[in-house]
Amino acid sequence: MLGAITDLVGLLAVSEWFKGFSVERNLFGTLSFYILTILIVRGGVKQGIEKWSTRLMPALFVLFGVLFIYIMMQTGATEGLKHYLIPDFDKVWDRKLILAAMGQGFFSLTIGGCSMLIYGSYLSKKENLPQVAMQVTLVDTAVAFIAGLVVMPAMFVAMQKGVQIYSESGALLSSDTLVFTVLPLMFDSLGILGQIFAVVFFLLLTIAALTSSISMLECPVALVSERFDTPRGKTSWALGGAIALLSAVIVFNFGQLFGLMAMIATQYLQPIAALLFCVFGGWVWNRNSKINELKQGNPEFSDGWFGKVWPAYVKFVCPALVATVIWASFG
Repeated sequence: MLGAITDLVGLLAVSEWFKGFSVERNLFGTLSFYILTILIVRGGVKQGIEKWSTRLMPALFVLFGVLFIYIMMQTGATEGLKHYLIPDFDKVWDRKLILAAMGQGFFSLTIGGCSMLIYGSYLSKKENLPQVAMQVTLVDTAVAFIAGLVVMPAMFVAMQKGVQIYSESGALLSSDTLVFTVLPLMFDSLGILGQIFAVVFFLLLTIAALTSSISMLECPVALVSERFDTPRGKTSWALGGAIALLSAVIVFNFGQLFGLMAMIATQYLQPIAALLFCVFGGWVWNRNSKINELKQGNPEFSDGWFGKVWPAYVKFVCPALVATVIWASFG
């Protein structure tokens, strides 16, 4: 985003630094993002990020639509769209593929993480929780699908322009940073209009990322502040600073640690945490207590088929499915 802004104002050397991939650039981005996250958490979440998100996230959908129309007019885009939409049924039972898909699901919905926990705690007691959970899942899946409609064709357009996307073995190059490799090249091909697109796109992506990072910091800050009665401001800086230091270690060893940490978090740690959630929700938390909690926003919860099936589903089916994912990840 900053690279596109400096491009627009003619600071080409600065732009190259922002668009490059140096330790200094990555450290600058990491620390800047943490400071922004800490400041928002320190001041409270609901009046800040919620207002921004509800206004700016719809704009991301509109921008995706505009980008999709433009990309589909480029050479190679149709091939990319086919690659994305036409399934290869021979790989349906590929264990690594299923595991990667489950990891993406865990990561995207932060199942086994604290984002849903924290944002759920800010909901009104009048909210219909099962309905809200379904809406979140559908919207999240829709965003991922629409993003794929843009990124995959853009990859093949970039390949037509000589950009190497796949290695000789057929594996993706820079899969962890794909959106930051392919899309800027496409934006560059649009001239000034492309740089404006880039500024808006990566600004909205920053807002989307903030909604996740804020919730991840909010969880330990809320816990420590309430449990030990510490000032929210100091707690935010202390915990945020500690996490920033750990992130700096990853920045200095990016090639070795970034993809590894992402894989460990999504394919191992989050499923294990999700299993603990299932055990707590199904076996530790009293059945009547959780039913009464759900009935606050949906008085007829117990009368429908979902209300009758859900307690047993959480108690038996969910732990079994998550345990299967964990077993597959260590297989």
